[in-house]
Amino acid sequence: MENSELIAKAKAGEIAAFHQLFNPFQKELKAYVYRLVTDRSDAEDITHDVFVKAFEKIALFQGRSSLKTWVFSIATHMCIDFLRGRRRWESDSQDRARLHAEASMDVEEALINKNKYSQYGLYEIKEHIDFCFTCMSKTLPIEQQIALILKDMFDFTVKEITEIIKSTVPTVKHYLHDARKTMTIIFDHRCALISKKGICHQCSELNGYFNPKQNSQYELMKLELVKNADSKQKEELFDLRTKLIKHIDPLNAEGSDLHEVFMQLTRKVEGEIEDIDY
Repeated sequence: MENSELIAKAKAGEIAAFHQLFNPFQKELKAYVYRLVTDRSDAEDITHDVFVKAFEKIALFQGRSSLKTWVFSIATHMCIDFLRGRRRWESDSQDRARLHAEASMDVEEALINKNKYSQYGLYEIKEHIDFCFTCMSKTLPIEQQIALILKDMFDFTVKEITEIIKSTVPTVKHYLHDARKTMTIIFDHRCALISKKGICHQCSELNGYFNPKQNSQYELMKLELVKNADSKQKEELFDLRTKLIKHIDPLNAEGSDLHEVFMQLTRKVEGEIEDIDY
């Protein structure tokens, strides 16, 4: 059935028709929401609320954008409301999370158990690079973070982003320029994969911890990001980073349960939660 027919049926109140329209991008939508709110349960709840609100408001959809763009706009503004009043994260949040983990036997035990017994407890370097990207994006002003994720992770055009966040082309381009500039600087200063002066070696250290039989440097050298670290400009390396991680679903990756503990640790040191749910 064509989308136009399904939209007509949805506007007539047929929820099954709206399900058919919503399902093709539901997984992407949930991953997008998670990258903004960084909590599985909240991402599930918000995605459900987006479905309900979009179905309730479908009569207002006039087709000037794709339905996916329209729904992502609803989700974006729900996330902005949800995050209102929360401060942006600091670039050293992962360092502080690591110190907290090293000081807690409970956290260490939880990480070991996830790695050993969870179906999604594997450690893979690419997934940790993705985790790091999500954490670093939380340091940006919310409009910049949203524009960056929509463009570089989910391939929305600048025009579509203007429709999602209710802005203008020059403003969105400004958000993207500033976001990429800030992220490039952060990674150049912090990431040892990009800069030999980078202070963060978590990817290789954690690989050595969770995969002791692997040669961490060998695994790293499989990545274009690492192989080109000495020959590419900083901006090109940032593009390689996004290319590496853009198809990773943080909610359904091989190590998503393991990285959920890392994320809760980070949220704890940022003051967003008091306790970690192991």
